[in-house]
Amino acid sequence: MKDRGVYPWIYSFLVCHLCSFSFGQTVYSVSEETNTGTTVGNLAKDLHLDVRDLSARGFQLVSGPNERYFDVNIRTGILLTKERIDRDELCGESSKCTLELEAIASSPVSMYRIEINVLDINDNSPIFPTAVDYLNISEVALPGERFILPRAYDADVGSNSVKGYKLQNNEHFSLDAQNGEEDASPELVLTKALDREKQSTIPLTLTAFDGGKPAKSGTLKIVVNVEDINDNIPVFSKQLYKARVTENAPKGTSVISVHATDLDEGTNADLVYSFSARDNKHLDLFSIDPDSGLITVKGDIDHETDRAIEIRIQAKDRSSKPRAGLCKVLVEVIDINDNVPELSVTSLLSTMKEDATVGTMVGLITVKDDDAGSNGAVNLNILGSVPFKIENTYKNKYSLLLNGPLDRETVSQYGITIIARDEGTPSLSSSIVLTVDMADVNDNAPHFPDPVINVYVKENSPVGGVIYTASAVDLDVDDNAKISYSMLEGVKGSPAATSFVNINADSGEIYALQSFNFEEMKTFQFQIVAKDAGVPSLSSNATVHVFILDENDNSPSILLPYSQHGSVNSENIPYTAEAGYFVAKVRAVDADSGYNALLSYHISEPKGNNLFRIGTSSGEIRTKRKMSDNDIKTHPLVILVSDHGEPSLSATVSIDVVVAESSGDNQTPFRHVPRTTDDSFSALNFYLLIAIVSVSVIFLLSLITLIAVKCHKSDSSLSGYNPPMITTHPDGTWSYSKSTQQYDVCFSSDTLKSDMVVFPAPFPPADAELISINGGDTFNQTQTLPTREKVSPLHSDKLFPSLL
Repeated sequence: MKDRGVYPWIYSFLVCHLCSFSFGQTVYSVSEETNTGTTVGNLAKDLHLDVRDLSARGFQLVSGPNERYFDVNIRTGILLTKERIDRDELCGESSKCTLELEAIASSPVSMYRIEINVLDINDNSPIFPTAVDYLNISEVALPGERFILPRAYDADVGSNSVKGYKLQNNEHFSLDAQNGEEDASPELVLTKALDREKQSTIPLTLTAFDGGKPAKSGTLKIVVNVEDINDNIPVFSKQLYKARVTENAPKGTSVISVHATDLDEGTNADLVYSFSARDNKHLDLFSIDPDSGLITVKGDIDHETDRAIEIRIQAKDRSSKPRAGLCKVLVEVIDINDNVPELSVTSLLSTMKEDATVGTMVGLITVKDDDAGSNGAVNLNILGSVPFKIENTYKNKYSLLLNGPLDRETVSQYGITIIARDEGTPSLSSSIVLTVDMADVNDNAPHFPDPVINVYVKENSPVGGVIYTASAVDLDVDDNAKISYSMLEGVKGSPAATSFVNINADSGEIYALQSFNFEEMKTFQFQIVAKDAGVPSLSSNATVHVFILDENDNSPSILLPYSQHGSVNSENIPYTAEAGYFVAKVRAVDADSGYNALLSYHISEPKGNNLFRIGTSSGEIRTKRKMSDNDIKTHPLVILVSDHGEPSLSATVSIDVVVAESSGDNQTPFRHVPRTTDDSFSALNFYLLIAIVSVSVIFLLSLITLIAVKCHKSDSSLSGYNPPMITTHPDGTWSYSKSTQQYDVCFSSDTLKSDMVVFPAPFPPADAELISINGGDTFNQTQTLPTREKVSPLHSDKLFPSLL
């Protein structure tokens, strides 16, 4: 550690607020060797920043190796020294020593450039290559003859470097040192002829002093040996030779030849060329032929280390007491493109929001190429097509900026390949890859696969069963894709859907709040909402149509004039009745629909009855043969009426058929009813089955068309649909209504063809999803409901003309 107490002014800092923003750069100056913690400048004031915002904006220095010398007090905005600064170590002999820093502040991101000039202090004394220098000078040397002395070296620069030399007073020599000139070379000048016999050795002291205040000095002991004879010195043809050599030139490459002459003769004129031992700085780079004076390359020459090399050559004769002549050779080193550009990146944003604005700074890039001229001129480009660009901000500093819109759902991560290529021949390049991840923002609303959802639920399903699971998709991630579900009320005027169903907010499961009854409600609709957890939140809707499917939960009901099993019903027939005689007609209805309401009639008791038969679809009881004397007079019959549901439900009615005698006044008039055979019924049923299938197809196509049209007009399309309704009256009257039209049909007890055609609610399409709740029967999505509806002989075109 050098003494800092002798010259207090040397260690005081020099702060220079230039306040001239050349490309936004702030310049300070500080002396080397200043104490740690010394104030360099007030960054907050000079950069026009609020001290209170420095911490919040993350103000920091982001330079490379220079950052270790400085620090910023976030509370005061003062730039301080953090480590001892040795200018001589950092910049060597360079006349200007500049450290570049960069400061960054965020929110918004701002970059500031700081240049700090390290000022030299006089902390080094001049020193000579050796402590003692020996000179051999002939006694015949003439006054005025010059002898080059070693130069002193001072690690300081500018005014603190070597400024002059002083020679100890003596009677034979003076000193010519060009004091005050840069790179002064001391020369010893003979002022008085030497006499070896009087004084063979002359001791001298050479003092080198610098320009510091106070000045420092160094000394060299010079011993002059006085020699006899050989009174001519070699003389070079030039005092200064100039040559050029390419860096990295192969060893042995010729540089230049020097030539000297000596007026003496013989060995006194035989010259030997060599490098001056007093300046051995570049002896490892070149060699010289001692006989010819040819200088060749010996070591590795690097333009980045030395752009020009000065060599001192001496020519010495071969006499016993040789004399030497001196010259200088200045070798210019020609640069070649042998350095690859170096890239260093300071990443500011490793993750960017996908809604970042164009121009957002992503990182800072520093380029370094030690070559000169075009070999050191570097161009930066981004490889491939990415929404980023590079802008030059200052000298070799570049900014990586966002240059286009981002979409995380399309590209979630960018690998930005930056290529640096110089302008040399051949060109050299290097590259670096900067990875930037995209952060999600809530720019995608949840969406359902279909805007309209059809759900089919069996009636009498248990309460709490899941009838459908809604599922929406959100292309965002994390909370922006976390979806919750809720319900909206249905169309105004329709039943409140929230009293029928509810939805699980997390899973989207829609479950029933009550058991549905097809006979009371055929369908209802509501809307569900899928909402994400982003800020702000986004949502979308879907309309849910719920269709109630009929189940066989109603038994057939016997209509008047007969009552169900448990009461007495009787009919009289004459003894003379022929085969096919009409006895009675049993009529029944079923509150269900479709196959569940399609009825068939059978005689359950007595078993194996061979006197009476009943039409399976008509319910007409007729005789199978004529009466005989062996037949009983009263025939109790139990008629079974069953539907076609699964499982089938049935009802029974008891009828006593009494055979009346044919003689007397009590004879019952003969009731002749045209005979209808089972074959005729079968044929008729076949034709009617074709008719009902055709009507059903037309009805389904019309319903689908109606729903499609309504969906385009409003979300309440299905709520306005009123299916055909059939009403049963106790007096045997049937009413069919659709919209505002109503048709009334009446049947008497003896009508031959009084079967009832019941039109069920439209069946779901073949690929519809049928829901089974808590273990009930389930239809597969690809299962087709069977078509088993039959139509009785009743003329359906007269009963329901609007449907046909």
